[in-house]
Amino acid sequence: MALLNPYNYRKPKVVVNAEEPKKSKLHEVKSEPKTKKNIYLEQKILAARPEQLTLMLYDGLIRFLKQGKLFLSADDFEKTNNSLQRAQAIINELRATLDMDIFISNNLELLYEYMTRRTMEANIEKDNEIIDEVIGLAGELRDTWKEAMESL
Repeated sequence: MALLNPYNYRKPKVVVNAEEPKKSKLHEVKSEPKTKKNIYLEQKILAARPEQLTLMLYDGLIRFLKQGKLFLSADDFEKTNNSLQRAQAIINELRATLDMDIFISNNLELLYEYMTRRTMEANIEKDNEIIDEVIGLAGELRDTWKEAMESL
């Protein structure tokens, strides 16, 4: 039985010879230096099947939520904010890649919207209990996804 994947990982079309708008230094993103670890991770992501990418996103989401909780316990609010924003970015990526032609995607989108809202509330209120709630939801989604992948 094939796994009905509610995620849509189509690669963006490459535009050749298009003029790129000039970016101000305010919006400039600094990339990490190319270390062996970063190169390995980049290759792992590029070679992954869509199902594996989703699992990696769930793993990253849980990792950043746990980091946020750890930093919050240490009263390091800047690192807490950074970790929880990264978790929100992963949830947004999961939402953005949903294939809305599949019925379950509507329910997943509502769940992701709830998780995003709760993560923002945890960040604003500095509440570890809310982070635990989102970790629980993300953990259940991850475990279910992994089980579905293994049944292929």
